[in-house]
Amino acid sequence: MDQPKIERMLRLLKLLTANNRYTISDLANRLQTSDRTIYRYIDSFREAGFVIKKQGDITRIDKSSPYFKDISQLVHFTEEEAYILKSAIENIDENNLLKQNLKRKLYSVYNYKILAETVVKGKNAENVNHLIDAMENEQQVVLENYSSANSKNVRNRIVEPFGFTTNYIQIWAYEPSSSENKLFKLSRIENVKISNTVWQNKDKHRKGHMDLFRISSFKQYPVKLKMGLRAATLLIEEYPLSERELIRITDNEWILQTNVCSFEGVGRFVTGLLEDIQIIDSPEFECFIRNKLKTYNI
Repeated sequence: MDQPKIERMLRLLKLLTANNRYTISDLANRLQTSDRTIYRYIDSFREAGFVIKKQGDITRIDKSSPYFKDISQLVHFTEEEAYILKSAIENIDENNLLKQNLKRKLYSVYNYKILAETVVKGKNAENVNHLIDAMENEQQVVLENYSSANSKNVRNRIVEPFGFTTNYIQIWAYEPSSSENKLFKLSRIENVKISNTVWQNKDKHRKGHMDLFRISSFKQYPVKLKMGLRAATLLIEEYPLSERELIRITDNEWILQTNVCSFEGVGRFVTGLLEDIQIIDSPEFECFIRNKLKTYNI
């Protein structure tokens, strides 16, 4: 069996276990092959013992099939996991022939299409796929019945989507009606409908910042912290991207100097480790923490 065929079969196996609603034609388009080939692959899966279910035009592998759980939870990379893997690979000697192969494999996996199929489950999966298609083709979309936390209303929003935040929780999009770039939460979108209208405002698309505490905003605020070994270790474990901004002073003293999009994310971390963290040269953040502690009566 040739390698491209094996790769297509593995990708098909993953698509059929990912709780997506694909027709045979959808699957053929995604794998860039024919409907006939998809039917042939599915017959091979059936012969191997997988239970194939059809609901109308939708084909999927039943959860009772052997190895279903293992296949449906195939490895995926978040931005943080990809950063850790990339850092590890970069530390390999340049003369090692494995280095370029490892990098190529990592980058072949770490892309919108594959990441979305493994990270996003349930009702959001189809919406994410529509948004990916719209971004690739530079088309506007209608976010149908979007529930806004700010305006407290539910209505359709016409936007130009151009980027996701970590793990597909939110989408960056330009909204022509308000002439603003905004974040829209995927869980608040009932349905995504791709418009026939192409982007009209590409030159105005601007992503906001994403800080290491996974908070997004167009504004940033400087924060400087001195922390002990315990706090520094927990920070790296919980927020791996922080390793790039931590400076080791001694074996038990570390400095974090970074910009955050909101004091909320870093504030939650600091209030849980007050005995091991000192705020330095950050009067606004110090005031924020002081007010938080008053609220908690600490």
